[in-house]
Amino acid sequence: MNENLRYEADEGCPYWVSLGVGLQGTVFAIAPLVLIVAITARAGGQDQVYISWAVFAVLVIAGVLTALQASRFWRFGAGYVLIMGTTPNFVPISVLALTAGGPELLASLIVVSSLSYLALAVWLPFLRRIITPVVSGVVLMLIAAAVLPIALDRVNELPEAAPAAAGPTIAAITLAVVVGLALRATGALRLWSPIIGIGAGCLAAVLFGTYDVTPAADAAWAGISAGGFPGFDLTPGVDFWALLPVFIVVTLVGGIKNIGDNVAIQQASRRVPHATEFRRVQSSLNTNWLGIVTSGIAGTPPTTVYSSTSVSLVNLTGVASRSVGYVIGGSLILLALFPKLPAVLLTIPSPVVGAYLLVAIGFLFVEGIRTVVQAGLDSQKVIVVGISFSLGAGLEQQTIFADLLGGPWGGLLDNGMLVGALAAILMTLFLDLTNTRRGGRLQARLDTSALPDIHKFVGELARRLGWNESSTARLLAASEETLMSLVQRGDGEPVDDPPRLMLVARPGTGVVELEFMAVFDEQNLEQRLANLSEETEGLEEGEVSLRLLRHYASSVQHQKYYGLDIVTVQVKGSP
Repeated sequence: MNENLRYEADEGCPYWVSLGVGLQGTVFAIAPLVLIVAITARAGGQDQVYISWAVFAVLVIAGVLTALQASRFWRFGAGYVLIMGTTPNFVPISVLALTAGGPELLASLIVVSSLSYLALAVWLPFLRRIITPVVSGVVLMLIAAAVLPIALDRVNELPEAAPAAAGPTIAAITLAVVVGLALRATGALRLWSPIIGIGAGCLAAVLFGTYDVTPAADAAWAGISAGGFPGFDLTPGVDFWALLPVFIVVTLVGGIKNIGDNVAIQQASRRVPHATEFRRVQSSLNTNWLGIVTSGIAGTPPTTVYSSTSVSLVNLTGVASRSVGYVIGGSLILLALFPKLPAVLLTIPSPVVGAYLLVAIGFLFVEGIRTVVQAGLDSQKVIVVGISFSLGAGLEQQTIFADLLGGPWGGLLDNGMLVGALAAILMTLFLDLTNTRRGGRLQARLDTSALPDIHKFVGELARRLGWNESSTARLLAASEETLMSLVQRGDGEPVDDPPRLMLVARPGTGVVELEFMAVFDEQNLEQRLANLSEETEGLEEGEVSLRLLRHYASSVQHQKYYGLDIVTVQVKGSP
């Protein structure tokens, strides 16, 4: 029970509350958004013209799509406060693209790889067993390892006349303030710790005489950036084909992380815990895809959801109303039309930027570890994580395959992120394909006529596992009640044209997981189970099956996607 939440996502709130919280969210978002664009562009060797254009384009894209995320338009928009912006995930690969071929190559790579993100949104139910939490966590850790040299290079990036100790001292002061406040501060002060640390680093740069305010002084107060669409690289060469697989992998991993972002904001935006609405997750992914593809067209780093900022804003203010998202979106667009403030942020010295990036890398690495651990670590997963990360991190700074093979394949195989991610995926698939305790699958109609076939299928599985009579009966009952709960209609009438049902069994140690997949459009069973009250005197239609299912199954998860429902039931048993 979230008692601190004052306004849920679908609840209206006074306009002055929406305005105040929205402006606060804008302040939280603007600094990292501009900084990440500046870091990427500077590390990629781009000039001030490109940086100004990229900041303008990203602010407009982020503003429009933040407002869209707060709405529900067809299959776009999650209906929650989800702040959009550039994220650290794409920094290293965007730098590589800008260095190799400039904004044209970056634009081509982002647009092509965005198709994989769209596929993730459409095929989310099927890809979830390939891009697992273990794979996602490994890639997040490898991204952090790849960005680390970029951050350290920024520490000594100062004018030649600057003292030798200036860069490390400025970076150390920035890092000390950010980390100190993050460790000890609470509430709003902790949330503002990155901004305060950046301010302390800038003050140190002023004392060393290395702070250059010329870009901010030269920037116009109002207007539109002079830059524009950079065009596409229509003759892809070695660099394009070498970087494309990496962009696809990072894009997919970012999509998996965005799924977690949406689940987190759903829980933070409700007073009472609620089953995850995966259709809203898909709508959010569709909106993120728009951010990626429009960023590609603009030739700027991809724009997706800022998870931590969105959830922190809701937890801090207790306001999750969608109107806040509209205020933040409009504010970001207005800031794009008044370039003086973004220009001030672009004057932040490189050592300060490097220290800030070190903090972000640390959080990204820990996020990868958390993603892996939350999925549960056994000896097999430990090997997958250890080998994948070792390969990826070890090859990142090597030219082993380039020396052996040469050409595009050599450069491609020397990419640590790609090799580490592929290693994790291949080992995960190997474990799945070589599972000697496979339970098999059954296809039937989503109708009560399928009960005999399901009983035979499940009974044979229990016999092969050597389960005793009571465990077998519990497994049969759970499968029957799951089917009855899915078939049950609100009006009690049978379905004229029942869809197909796919039942997949996955035995484990002392447990069997039954996965029911069907095209269906009923209320979330997991939520209905959560809402059941033992004290209710009168039972509504369908509640008998739900109560029995809760009794027989140790775990029930219902994921509703566009065009597909997946109900996963776990039943414990013993020989």
